[in-house]
Amino acid sequence: MRFELTKDFLDILRQKIAEQEILWIQENVLVLHFADVAEILDKLSNEEAKFIYFLVDEDTQADILMELDEDVRDRFLASLTIKEIADQLENLDSNDAADILGELSEDKIQEVISQMDDDEAAEDIVDLLNYDEDTAGGLMQKEFLQAHIDWPVNRTIVELRKQAEDVEKVYNIFVVDDSNRLLGVLSLKRLLFSNVKTKIADLYQSKNIISVNTSDSAEEVAAVMEKYDLVSVPVVDYQNKLVGRITLDDIVDFIKEEADKDFQLATGITEPIERDASIWRVARARLPWLIIGLLGGTLGAKVISGFEGSITQIPALAFFIPLITAMGGNVGVQSSAIVVQSLARGTKDFGNIFHKLLREAAVGLFNGVLLASIIFVIAYFFGNAQLGFVVSISLFTVIIFAAVIGTLIPLVLNHYKIDPALATGPFITTLNDVTGLFIYFTIGMLLYGL
Repeated sequence: MRFELTKDFLDILRQKIAEQEILWIQENVLVLHFADVAEILDKLSNEEAKFIYFLVDEDTQADILMELDEDVRDRFLASLTIKEIADQLENLDSNDAADILGELSEDKIQEVISQMDDDEAAEDIVDLLNYDEDTAGGLMQKEFLQAHIDWPVNRTIVELRKQAEDVEKVYNIFVVDDSNRLLGVLSLKRLLFSNVKTKIADLYQSKNIISVNTSDSAEEVAAVMEKYDLVSVPVVDYQNKLVGRITLDDIVDFIKEEADKDFQLATGITEPIERDASIWRVARARLPWLIIGLLGGTLGAKVISGFEGSITQIPALAFFIPLITAMGGNVGVQSSAIVVQSLARGTKDFGNIFHKLLREAAVGLFNGVLLASIIFVIAYFFGNAQLGFVVSISLFTVIIFAAVIGTLIPLVLNHYKIDPALATGPFITTLNDVTGLFIYFTIGMLLYGL
C-alpha cells in the first residue's frame, strides 16, 4: 500500500524520536520503502534524521541517501564526521559516491578518501573524479558484471557471483578479452541454460554492440540510450577497454537536472535555488535577468518617446502597443523553445541553419497572414482602414522577424557553446519588445506619411 506522509504522522514520529521509541520506529518507519523513508527524513531536523538513518541497514542507507533532496543531503552529510562520510560512501555505487564527494573541498576529499577502509572502492571513486561530470566518464559506475571470452560456463558463474556482491542491479554481462577490450554482451538466460563446459566464446553476442566513450557528452549518451532503447550501456576508453557502465536511472537523473536547469534559465533564474535558500540568494539568482528586462523596458520607452510626435497626431497607435509587444514575445519564445528542445535531444534531421530559418519563417508567414487579417478587422473598428493596414502589416512583419530571431539566437548560442536555453526567456522577449515597437512605429510613420 502506498504511504502518504501527513503532519499528524510527523508529529507522532518526532515525539517517538524524542522518547527514543526504537521499536515503534522499526514497526512504522523502517518497514517502509526507502523512498518513503527519504521523504520523511526530508521533513526532519538533522539530529532527528540521523537518529532514524543509523537504525537502517547499510544497503538501505545508501538508497535513502540518494533519494534525499540534494540540499537536505548536503546538510545531512555536513553534520557527519569525516569517518561517517567515508563509511557512507563505501555503501554507494561508485558514481553516486563520486558525485557526492565532488561537492566537497579538495582538502575534505583527501580526508574522506584516506578514511575509507575499502581501497578498491576508494580507487574507483578517485578515478571517476578525474572525468567531467557531464561526460560518460562522469556518469558511469565502476560496478558491472564481465566475463572473459575463454571462460567456460561453470567458471563464469562462479566469477559472476563474486562480482555481483558489488552490483546492485544486473542488466548485462559484458564479454572482454585478455586486454579487457569489450567484445560483446552475454545473455544471462543463455548462460544459465548452457552446458557447464561451454565456452563464453560460443554464447556471447558480438554484432551491433552499442557502447559509448568516456569523453562522450551526457547528451550524446542520453541520445544513444533513447535511440536503441537501452537500460544499460557499456563505457569504453580510446582503446576500447571496458571501464564502466551507465544505467537508465543515472541518465534519467541527468536529464531531469538539465531540464530543471533549462527551465530556470528560461524563466530568468541564473543559479540553482535550494528550498531553504536565503532571501538574498533567491533575489541574487533572479536579479540579472530582471535588470536586463529593466534595461529592455527602458529601451522600449526610448523607442516610444522617439515617436512621440506620431502618437500625438495618431493617438490610436498607442492602443496596439501591448498587442505588438506581446505577439512578438510569444512568437519568439515559441520558435526558440522548439529549437532548444531539438538541440537538447541531439536531433540531427533539422538540416542546416538556413533550413531552420526558412522553416520558422514559413511558419511565421502562415501565422502572420492569418493573425494580420484578424487584427485588420479589429483595428478598422477602432479607427479606420488606414489604422487597420498599419497594425496588420506591423503585426505580420513583427511575427516574421520574431520567428526568425527566435530560431537564430539559440542556434548561435549553441554554436558558441553557450546554453541555448538562455534564448527562451527574458532575452528573446526583451529583444522582440524593442524591435517590435520600432517596426510598428516605423511602418505607422510610413503609411501615415508623417
